[in-house]
Amino acid sequence: MAKILTVDDAVSIRTALSHILSSLGHQVISKENGREALEYAREEEVDLVITDLNMPEMNGMSLIGSLRRLDTYQGVPILVMTTETDEYKKKKARGVGATGWIAKPFTEERIVNALQKVLRN
Repeated sequence: MAKILTVDDAVSIRTALSHILSSLGHQVISKENGREALEYAREEEVDLVITDLNMPEMNGMSLIGSLRRLDTYQGVPILVMTTETDEYKKKKARGVGATGWIAKPFTEERIVNALQKVLRN
């Protein structure tokens, strides 16, 4: 299964995602903000990144842009998970390298559908 990096400042979101993803057989690495996630990504490769947009220290847009500048993350899918519904923000996220969008609140079914679209297992 996949190694998935999740990034969200809310512990409840990180816990819920970790539970869903690990129950599906994936290895989950959870980080609290973009800075922590980027530090991890510089040392380790993952198969998928799921990130929030609004976080302290480094937001999701900055994280996505920074990941896309790393050679090892050029082809890694990056999903944005947020309550934001603004089309401008979606377009901006795609512009910096986001692969897709998952709206909060999320369901296990929505997570599974997103994984099926972006992971090649």
